[in-house]
Amino acid sequence: MTEYSRASDLQLARELADMADAISMDRFRSVDLVVTVKPDMTPVSDADRAVETALRAAIADSRAGDSVRGEEFGVEQGAAGNSHRQWIIDPIDGTKNYVRGVPIWATLISLAIDGVPVVGVVSAPALGTRWWGATGQGAFVDERLGTAQSGSDTVSRARRIHVSRVAELADASISLSGLTRWENAGKLPQFLALTREVWRTRDYGDMWPYMMVAEGLLEVSGEYDLQVYDMAALVPIVQEAGGTFTSVDGKDGPWHGSALATNGLLHDRVIAALAESL
Repeated sequence: MTEYSRASDLQLARELADMADAISMDRFRSVDLVVTVKPDMTPVSDADRAVETALRAAIADSRAGDSVRGEEFGVEQGAAGNSHRQWIIDPIDGTKNYVRGVPIWATLISLAIDGVPVVGVVSAPALGTRWWGATGQGAFVDERLGTAQSGSDTVSRARRIHVSRVAELADASISLSGLTRWENAGKLPQFLALTREVWRTRDYGDMWPYMMVAEGLLEVSGEYDLQVYDMAALVPIVQEAGGTFTSVDGKDGPWHGSALATNGLLHDRVIAALAESL
């Protein structure tokens, strides 16, 4: 079995993001964008499917033994069978924004080894920004996406990021997304109680608040009713920036249907606040 370095896997993930950006931006705000409704009543565009199809083909060419899990086409196994290396893709995270022309959306690309995300890229070309991280490699942001993005030039222009050092809830800025989802989870009273303890509450939506946590612009982000492809790419970036990423009830990883990302200093207190009986 071929072994790849973390750096080479990260480089591939960034190259995949270049490919995805070219496809998604070409279709963004297009008058002939085709949008249909999936069985779960969420929208999907021709751009979602085109991005995932292209990334799957590129991964098959570059990492033939790896498996792929994507939002639009599920799980396919690589030539090596049930590979312990799996690429997890959300071709367009924020499709509802994408189809309305709102620029807050991104392609999420992750590599998980034995179920643990070790590489993550979040590329938001309509915002001109890309974030990435890999275990042992740090976390970075490039806010000039689209100007000679690929290759070593990206590294030279990237900025390393780190979570904030805010240590008190009263000083924290948080983004807990999807009020109805918190209500459906039976956590609306805890949600509201937490918002009264912190300095500021906003709902930025989708991948963006998690990247704000990684950059130190927010202290807490979280939501319910998520799939692994919504979260896997976020995990290495938040962790390599010094933060903590779990489910809302504290389980490690992106496999438990909810997300809670913090600067680490506030993580246990937020979990406790959201678990309280009110």
